[in-house]
Amino acid sequence: MSTYARLASPADLQKVREASKSKIALRHYDRKDSDTRFQILICGGTGCTSSGSPAVRDAFLKAIEAHGLTGRVDVVTTGCHGLCELGPLVIVYPGGTFYIRVQAEDVDEIITTSLLGNGVVERLLFHGRTGKTPRKTYREMAFYNLQHRLVLRNCGRIDPEDIEEYIANGGYEGLVKAMELGPEAALEEVKKSGLRGRGGGGFPTGRKWELMRAATGSPKYVVCNADEGDPGAFMDRSVLEGDPHAVIEGMLIGAWCTGASHGYIYVRAEYPLAIKRLKVAIAQAEQMGLLGDHILGSDFSFELKIKEGAGAFVCGEETALIHSIEGKRGMPRPRPPFPANEGVWGKPTVLNNVETFANVAQIITGGSAAYTALGTEKSPGTKVFALTGKVRNTGLVEVPMGITMRQIIFDIGGGIKDDKKFKAVQIGGPSGACLPESLLDSPIDYDSLKSVGAMMGSGGLVVVDEETCMVDLARFFLTFTQAESCGKCTPCREGSKRMLEILERICQGKGKAGDIEDLEHLAHTMQQGALCALGQTAPNPVLSTLRFFRDEYEAHIRDKKCPAKACTNLLEYWIDPAKCIGCGMCARACPVNAISGEKRQPHVIDTAKCIKCGTCMAQCKKIQAISRR
Repeated sequence: MSTYARLASPADLQKVREASKSKIALRHYDRKDSDTRFQILICGGTGCTSSGSPAVRDAFLKAIEAHGLTGRVDVVTTGCHGLCELGPLVIVYPGGTFYIRVQAEDVDEIITTSLLGNGVVERLLFHGRTGKTPRKTYREMAFYNLQHRLVLRNCGRIDPEDIEEYIANGGYEGLVKAMELGPEAALEEVKKSGLRGRGGGGFPTGRKWELMRAATGSPKYVVCNADEGDPGAFMDRSVLEGDPHAVIEGMLIGAWCTGASHGYIYVRAEYPLAIKRLKVAIAQAEQMGLLGDHILGSDFSFELKIKEGAGAFVCGEETALIHSIEGKRGMPRPRPPFPANEGVWGKPTVLNNVETFANVAQIITGGSAAYTALGTEKSPGTKVFALTGKVRNTGLVEVPMGITMRQIIFDIGGGIKDDKKFKAVQIGGPSGACLPESLLDSPIDYDSLKSVGAMMGSGGLVVVDEETCMVDLARFFLTFTQAESCGKCTPCREGSKRMLEILERICQGKGKAGDIEDLEHLAHTMQQGALCALGQTAPNPVLSTLRFFRDEYEAHIRDKKCPAKACTNLLEYWIDPAKCIGCGMCARACPVNAISGEKRQPHVIDTAKCIKCGTCMAQCKKIQAISRR
């Protein structure tokens, strides 16, 4: 790691900013004043890393030397660009040519075409939904140009392990301005912005900080909740991997406003890359005097540590998280007292999640009025979502509050994979709700979602198509929350277990009259009696699917049929005698010899022997004589 000089004043920070601007000077789409220097940005987020981006980086370094370009080309590893399924992603500047699915063997062609030849490798470009029109840059891709990236502004644009790149792009300006304003005025600016906690609850951030500031007791703590455990969610992880200093700066401003002197970032141990980059960022900030004693030559001091969590979903709840920091078992406790009065080690503590802190510096530098101009009146600003499931463009998106789910799924996400029919979107993580097509035009903000029985959650959006069974989907999410229950309170411990047992019976074709009513009764009991938000919201997937897809439950129980043809125990494989040509491929592939028939004559399936593995259907893909019913 590079060694950095300690900054004794805001003026020293400004000198570093001016001196570092050359590092990012080429990263503009329209920059055309240099044809001799280049920068190659390679996505180094978890997704692209797992797809081979380190090998691509090594190949570029070798190719640059082999072509005699040493000193003219900088190779920069960035955080996540957002379009995760198309990695490894590479951007070439000047010009910002955006390449997808780059492999080491493609590197030499990129060097000779884009750097030496001033052209593009068209086969590596993103070709859009139709596949006919190549998109050369971010600007030409609906996935990006329909977003409004504030929290993600640096992700994919800077080296997250180089503090000077963050500073060159305006980093730590918010801290300097907050210190110039003073704690009260800076806190008032956060309050006026209307920023609400992005961890799911939506509590006003400024109000939470105000309660903490007024609390008595010392020392005070600022805690960042990075215990992101929702299935399909990777928003916080990507921010920590791509822009860790934004979170650190937000925590520093929070500490300045509330009078805190100590902080923790509670991050799950399953995020090794995020932890690595956080450690690098903290060490660099300490070297430069942006963390520790007498920050920027002032009387303000703040110490920041990382606490690695063991992966318990319940530790996303603030009191369970506090217990875990203290070395206790992560279990929630009744409130009050609230953490603002009695938190870590019994001292005043403020907790916010990664995305919340990543907003703060921009609110201070740009002003609360600019922030409230985005989003809605009661839900200002933007929201980061992890868009996953049966959608063409999965990945990380940031949009203004108030946008509709239709715009996210069909305009940004590109619609449903394989042109299948949209069925539902599950929003809010495993404790969220499944919303049908009739609600696609509902705006996404805290109050609108609450009005339809859903919740913002941390920002997971799981899209499902016509082939998804909603009963089975509810069972899947309840399986997760039931396993993650800490077991402390009876409503959650027993209620989630009994609900899961009923759902499993229904999916197996063993449902009976009264099951739906039992599910509803148990769900309402959990909502009213569970100790923490995990137990109170765990029934949401069940209640929402019962509300919008009740007919599927009834079909499973009454008719012993799965309308989506997804529940194995309720399926029957059948050979259409009008289509079967008697080739015998299905019979030879069947693992239990459940198919019989003469050569060139229609075959039949013995349903008593059939184990419903689907092998026969896969073998008959060309003829399509076998179907499920």
